[in-house]
Amino acid sequence: MKAPERRVRIVDTSTRDGNQSLWGATGLTTGMVEALGPALERAGFHALDFTSSTHLSVGVRWHKENPWERIRRMRAVVPETPLSLITTGMRFMSWDRSPEALMRLALRCLAESGLRRIQIAEPMNDTGAALAVARVAKEEGVEQVVAAVTFTESPVHTDDIYRKAASVLAGDGAVDAVYLKDPGGLLTVERTATLIPELKDAAGAKTLELHSHCTTGVAPQVYVLAAQLGVEVLHTAIGALANGTSQPSLTRLVSNLGTVGIATDVDLDAVAQAEEIIATIARTQGLEPGRPTEYDLSYHAHQVPGGMMGTLRRQLAEVRMSEALPEVLEEVSRVRAELGYPIMVTPYSQFVGTQAVLNVVATRGGGERWSRLPDEIIRYVLGHFGTPVAPIADEIRERVESSPRTRELNQPRPEPSIDQLREQVRATLGRDVNDGDVVLRSVLPGDQLDAMDAAGPASAWRPAKPVASLMDFLDAVTALPRWRSLHLTRGDESVTLSRRTESQ
Repeated sequence: MKAPERRVRIVDTSTRDGNQSLWGATGLTTGMVEALGPALERAGFHALDFTSSTHLSVGVRWHKENPWERIRRMRAVVPETPLSLITTGMRFMSWDRSPEALMRLALRCLAESGLRRIQIAEPMNDTGAALAVARVAKEEGVEQVVAAVTFTESPVHTDDIYRKAASVLAGDGAVDAVYLKDPGGLLTVERTATLIPELKDAAGAKTLELHSHCTTGVAPQVYVLAAQLGVEVLHTAIGALANGTSQPSLTRLVSNLGTVGIATDVDLDAVAQAEEIIATIARTQGLEPGRPTEYDLSYHAHQVPGGMMGTLRRQLAEVRMSEALPEVLEEVSRVRAELGYPIMVTPYSQFVGTQAVLNVVATRGGGERWSRLPDEIIRYVLGHFGTPVAPIADEIRERVESSPRTRELNQPRPEPSIDQLREQVRATLGRDVNDGDVVLRSVLPGDQLDAMDAAGPASAWRPAKPVASLMDFLDAVTALPRWRSLHLTRGDESVTLSRRTESQ
């Protein structure tokens, strides 16, 4: 084994991307991430890829938890390691573009709650849109801005396109680092060998980070090569929240990097403690841990992310067409080409996947492809999300132009000021509100926020203790934070209880 010659830093993705990729963004409560925090702090990570506006909105809807409380409580137990939020440009808790005043107020509230870093992954690689958010973030108190070059494969996405985007981002004073984001896990060893040197050159003196997924089974190899080629920061996950469609396992990566003479600064004892907590959460909540992925080239054809694959299966099951998944995946490739090869990342993967399902359902019923157009597809074709790298098919443009919904959806949208946003929410509620309330009430349904307020502070999380009596059991269950399943073990026998709500 070679002696370490250089070091790379690590961003932990477990609480955000691991939770999203493997557990649908619903697996972790505020109490759970708070319990993980001290071990993650001791581990010495470069940053924590902690949350996103999607995660925060899911926390409101699923757990009735206040987003600002979650960040504040995590900051209290992670005082030094920067907490990071990922955003897809000028959008907050919505697929549609947010007014600049709302985005500014959201970033202000995030910074005031304790968030120090933001990762901007503009899904069209629109550098102008990404830099606009970067500048607002810095003005509102965010300390570190990391701007993404988002990777995909298509006939038009060349290394040169990525190099130019990286150069523009790195050249702006509001950007502290650039990262290559590979949401589909599509980077191959061969493409990494050509692309990383181009991006390193374009980034200049600024740090280059890498974020990929294990979806195709290649990311662990890509990470080692990227580190050898000079990437300074790698994004990994730990324990049950690594592998699968998540990021490579940190512990395995540390071993592999050591073999080629590259060290990391993480404390593996602290990582092991965090992994034990995650394992307990997975076991007690009935959550499937990530597992190493077999090499799978099929993703290079349809590029459907792992999380979106579950959505497609659910949509097909709802119309009793589960057997049509292979047909839908073929249709995904056609739809993506016709839409100008959008990168298969939120929200575009959802747009393309849903349209593919609608097309298959239509043709199986004797109808035509593109006979149904969701509002999001119309907005996409109208340019509300930016300009795709390749032209949109003429047939699709003609269908959108003739749709009765097009004129309505193409009306100019108001750009309210911060004061107007405050007044709108104040008038709706009939009482004074703080800026955190203004942000949430501007983007989320009122009934969800009313339920969140009624629930009060989020419960702390502690691993279940052995119980000796029925009263001990009832006390333990009462203390659990909105549990979904319980696992009871006695000797070689075990029983699982699943919670059902009145709506189920």
